[in-house]
Amino acid sequence: QVQLVESGGALVQPGGSLRLSCAASGIIFSIYAMRWYRQAPGKQRELVASITAGDRTYYVPSVKGRFTISRDNAKNTVFLQMNSLTPEDTAVYYCNLRHDGVDYWGQGTQVTVSS
Repeated sequence: QVQLVESGGALVQPGGSLRLSCAASGIIFSIYAMRWYRQAPGKQRELVASITAGDRTYYVPSVKGRFTISRDNAKNTVFLQMNSLTPEDTAVYYCNLRHDGVDYWGQGTQVTVSS
């Protein structure tokens, strides 16, 4: 059974940094692309960043240069380092993978950027 568990969300001041983690189980983690999404109140869930099995990365333009996605296959974990945070980054952040055509999601972790 595929399970994804996010952690690392918090309240942080504008300009601050956070590192989110997503631990996966029930899969051969290293062969999957992993994605981070976020959903702000009243908005649709949006893709923030992705990383392939070969470590190719993608970022939505609004976070490029501020966020870094990475993975540790030995720990079955994907990370999202977020720097220079702004109030517009406030959202619930979810990690995601697609297995046999099915999307799997974690429970989400809340990131709030506020002074």
